[in-house]
Amino acid sequence: MREKKGFLEIEKKNGKTKKALLGPKIDSIRMYLKEIGRTSMITAREEKELAKRIEKGDEEAEKKLTKANLRLVVSIAKRYVGRSRNLTLLDLIQEGNLGLFRAVEKFDWRKGYKFSTYATWWIRQAVTRAIADQARTIRIPVHMIETISKYEKAKRKLLQSLGRDPLPEEIAAEMGIEVEKVHHIMQIIFTP
Repeated sequence: MREKKGFLEIEKKNGKTKKALLGPKIDSIRMYLKEIGRTSMITAREEKELAKRIEKGDEEAEKKLTKANLRLVVSIAKRYVGRSRNLTLLDLIQEGNLGLFRAVEKFDWRKGYKFSTYATWWIRQAVTRAIADQARTIRIPVHMIETISKYEKAKRKLLQSLGRDPLPEEIAAEMGIEVEKVHHIMQIIFTP
């Protein structure tokens, strides 16, 4: 990550970089990243002990588990930069933090999963919901956003294999749904 004239350049796994709009709070982001970088990581054993203490109502344990996972929120939020014109990186981090808080509340250490694995789902859910809520004039439910995403994926796959734009019937067959549902999805996509 490098800062450049109001943008944060984020290097992606494929080596390319994308620019993230920092918004008016460049110093806030820099300070926040510096602050969370000071928090030490916790071991799996510490994680389990904290979860047991949280179960008994220990607020200090909640704070420690939350603080230890703030870097996870930033790494997930960075992946969603640019998906909404209205949300800056700081906004996405804030939404991700709400998901992290929810994960801390609901985590069950007995199931044997690492907290970060469990928290990732809640963080992503919070970030994608915020993006979906900000994206359009008329709000589309999150489950429909997911269906639209599956539609787009099926359409791209068919476009590659067929070498042309697929018909709604072909998309329906690929998705395993009825053609009417595909028409409904298309109608939602093209409505502002």
